[in-house]
Amino acid sequence: MVGDADRDVFFEFIAIGASVKVTAIDSQTGIEVSIVGPASAAQADLERLALQKLKARLAREASAR
Repeated sequence: MVGDADRDVFFEFIAIGASVKVTAIDSQTGIEVSIVGPASAAQADLERLALQKLKARLAREASAR
C-alpha cells in the first residue's frame, strides 16, 4: 500500500439496517476511513472500495508532508 508492502489493513463491518458501514484502518499509522454501502453488496466489493479510499487518504497525507 502506497509504497509499503509491510502494512496491514483491518476492516470493520457494522450492519445498519439495509446498509453496512465499512471502516478500513491502516495498521502503521492508525488512519481510518469509512464507507457506507448496501448490506446486499459483496464483502469483497465493499473492502475494495474502502481500501481505495484509504490509499487515497494515505497518499494525501504523504504529499502534505
